This record gives sequence, C-alpha cells and structure tokens, in this order.
Amino acid sequence: MIDEKRIKEAERNFKAYLEEGLIKKEKNEAAMLTYIKNSDLSIKVAEKLMKDELKPWLWVIVCSYYSMFYIANAVLVNLGYKTSEKIVHKVTSDALIVLVLHKLKKELIEEYEEAKEEALELASAKAETLVESYEHERAKRERFQYETTEDIKEQKARTSLDRAKRFVFEMKKLFAR
Repeated sequence: MIDEKRIKEAERNFKAYLEEGLIKKEKNEAAMLTYIKNSDLSIKVAEKLMKDELKPWLWVIVCSYYSMFYIANAVLVNLGYKTSEKIVHKVTSDALIVLVLHKLKKELIEEYEEAKEEALELASAKAETLVESYEHERAKRERFQYETTEDIKEQKARTSLDRAKRFVFEMKKLFAR
C-alpha cells in the first residue's frame, strides 16, 4: 500500500523533476511504441530465462522489472510526459504515483462496478431461468403423460432431472442465508 507520505514525496519530486527537465511534457508516439516493444521483449526474455538450465534467477527478475519499467514509460508518454536519462527509474516511479495511480484506482473501481452490475444481471437472469424451468417442466409433465414416444420421453426425462437437480441445488442455497 502506498502511504500518504510517499504520495506527497512523489508529488514534490515530480514538480522538481519538471523544473529540472528530468521529465518533460512531450508526446512521442515512436518512443511509446518502442517502450511497448521493449516491454514485450523483456517479458519474452524473462520467460525463456525461466526455462534455462543455468537458472539465472537474477536475470529473470531484471528482465521482468524492465518489462514493467518500459510499459510504465509507455503509459507516461501516452499521457504526454517523457523522462530524460538521469535518475530515470526514480523519476518513472514518482511519475507513476502522481500521474497514473489515481487513474488506475478509478479504472479498477469502474471495472469492479461493471462486474458487480454484470453479476447482478446474471443472478437475476439465472433466478428467472430457474423459476421459468419450473413452469416449463410443469407444462411438459402434462404433455409428457399423453403425447410422446418412449425415446422422446427418456430424453425429456433426463433434461427434466438435470433441471430439477439444478433447481433444487439453487433453492437450497436460499436456506443457508
């Protein structure tokens, strides 16, 4: 968890970086694409190193970190900020806190809300389906007794049993609440 003290430090540093030219307002699509390419490559190298018989764990960590570093810089460039070469790792870290942290939180919260809504819709649809399956089975039982061949009866019976099991299972959950 990033504490408030670290956030304040990053904000102060970010202002200083802007004044000192360690980070500049700059959109640069070529740089962004290069960062993305380097991030992807770093991940692939880390994956290959994981399988290497020499077990170069340090280099797996390094390549993994650089994949993060490059994608972070791609995001910063996309937001209109380009780091210089001096203390670039610290500048990137502070810039992420200042420019990206809030956006990530907001997006994750929005994704959560969206998932919650989808889950509610699915639960509602599932509940309706369960109740409808009862009504469907009731009507089918009436037809079944008088109108169908033995093969069709067996198939419909299996379907009915499956639906019943599902219905009972879901209904029993209501008792546990």
